[in-house]
Amino acid sequence: MQHAPAARPSPTPAPRLPPGTATRPLPAAALAAVLALAASACVGGGRGTEGPVGPVPPTAPSPAVLPSAELPPVLTRGQARAALVGADDLGETWEPTRGAATWRDELLKATAERPDCRRLLDVLYTEELFGTGAATAPRATAALDDVDGGAQLHYRVTSYRATDLDRTLAWLGTLPDTCGRFEARDAHGATRDVRVAGLTLPEAGDARRGLRVTVGDTAPDDGEDTRTDTGTDTGGTGGGILTVDLVAVRVGDDAISLTNGTLGAPADDATRTCVEVGAARLTEARRQGRAQV
Repeated sequence: MQHAPAARPSPTPAPRLPPGTATRPLPAAALAAVLALAASACVGGGRGTEGPVGPVPPTAPSPAVLPSAELPPVLTRGQARAALVGADDLGETWEPTRGAATWRDELLKATAERPDCRRLLDVLYTEELFGTGAATAPRATAALDDVDGGAQLHYRVTSYRATDLDRTLAWLGTLPDTCGRFEARDAHGATRDVRVAGLTLPEAGDARRGLRVTVGDTAPDDGEDTRTDTGTDTGGTGGGILTVDLVAVRVGDDAISLTNGTLGAPADDATRTCVEVGAARLTEARRQGRAQV
């Protein structure tokens, strides 16, 4: 016996449009809203959600947690401290500093008309050779005094891009020409005669540059330098000459910088030792850092 086939529901007829009415697509804004609602329903698994419906833009991570694509890996602070030069490297007359020498404010806190010369004075006073931003902050520092000779030496290890470090070294190399001799003026209006010359350094690191800067009372107009040496007294300028060695040595993406200043005879051996020993220690610190990665 054959059964009659089950009745199938007849499809619901599409609504008839009035004659002459054309079918129009949904506007773009309405279509986007429909798609957004559908996406939200899929994400929520069909459950109700609180707050506005629609796609939520991703939250941008804080710049502090983003790895920099521009800056190279830096030394750890322990590795940077291992690259420092200490009193034992310079001789028995050297010891950790007891405070900033008075000549720093008396002779170096001054300004000049030419921008490069003004920047040089700022660097000698602040010792921020590679910049003042957080990225160029020194990884490690040391400050030493020569108790017999009256010199004071400040030493820093900085990590930054090699190209930017070399740019600073190149700028130092221009100063004997652009600022070979200029007049500086302090906040009280007193003038100083400043002279800048290149400093020969040992072959160390990947690149290096050194200057010797002398600061004293303004010399006579006849060109004769009558400035006198006041020995090792650091308690006042008294018309004496301050001599400061400013040195930077790059090793890869790291650099050492130092100032070695005195009112007495410059301690050439201290500057050279810092360059040779410091560059060797920085090279070793970088090697150990790579081996630990």
